[in-house]
Amino acid sequence: MTRVLIADDHAIVRAGLRALLLEEAQFDLIGEAVGGYEAIDLVEKTNPDVMILDLSMPDLDGISVTRKIKPQFPDLKILILTLHEDEALLKEAIRAGAAGYILKRAAEAELISAIRVILRGDLYIDPSMVRGLLEETPNPRIDQMDPTESLTPRETEILRLIVEGYTNRQIGQELNISIRTVEGHR
Repeated sequence: MTRVLIADDHAIVRAGLRALLLEEAQFDLIGEAVGGYEAIDLVEKTNPDVMILDLSMPDLDGISVTRKIKPQFPDLKILILTLHEDEALLKEAIRAGAAGYILKRAAEAELISAIRVILRGDLYIDPSMVRGLLEETPNPRIDQMDPTESLTPRETEILRLIVEGYTNRQIGQELNISIRTVEGHR
């Protein structure tokens, strides 16, 4: 049975999470915290497997809680639950040691799925945020690639002749190929 702790300063959110977790036989809800410091105390007392942690709490935010807890409890899986669709906060949470980042607007089934993903040891990122991360992340292989590296020997030969000022007809005559073949390679 997976021992779960909830930390959120909104009573209605905690009630919803509680109801959701009680429906799942795999999960044992072992405690609820209203703030960051209380969450730290409860982790120290109960040693949960998973903590669902609100990012924005009045006394100590979820990222700070994560930073304080992870050195003592490296096996604890922390799932950040937030309203903030902010890539900088996501990255900061992951760097702090969170195993997942999910938006509060997510469906119930998605939250359960996220918990299962982080329990497997994988990282969970709310699907609505993944595209932004991928678009922003440079691909060093593409950025450092020589543009002529992907050309065939024939295309390289035709490119050299184009640079030298040859027309398609002249390239065709030089290489004994048709103008259409030159155009295709070009």
